[in-house]
Amino acid sequence: MVPDGVCYGALDLAADPQATQMAAQALANVLPRNAVLCTSPLQRCERLAQVMQGLRPDLLYKLDTRLREINFGQWEGQRWDAIPKQALSVWTDDFWQHRFGGAESVAEVMTRVAKAWDEAASTGQPQVWVTHAGVIRAAMLIAQGLRTLNDASLWPVKAPGYGEWICLE
Repeated sequence: MVPDGVCYGALDLAADPQATQMAAQALANVLPRNAVLCTSPLQRCERLAQVMQGLRPDLLYKLDTRLREINFGQWEGQRWDAIPKQALSVWTDDFWQHRFGGAESVAEVMTRVAKAWDEAASTGQPQVWVTHAGVIRAAMLIAQGLRTLNDASLWPVKAPGYGEWICLE
């Protein structure tokens, strides 16, 4: 578990085992039969997907690196309030292209999520993504037809929490 107020994306942190079991049981009860279960390789998602597949062997398991969370580079694991305000301003001023923390830009995240989205749409088979808030926000925008985002204020504020879900078409 990560304390509130910590910047993390690509940090490979474990989720609470009890919360993982509870979320897997809830999700397993509502998923369509024979859906493709695509998961981020980060352990907090991969473990949830593994437990879900154990409960629902009909789910077709697929690890997909495109579903990993954004990498905040040097800011990973730092408290948000300890990150210099100028670093945050530079990012929000060039939200699309700036690599916050030096690792990955929103454009790069949106591109990889869009590729996964397009591939999923082309199969015609239901997919369940076990992924992260940033990827879910990107997918929400893509589902609305928005694939370029130059204004940080357009980035969705809300996303499901761990073990919660939304349906996108």
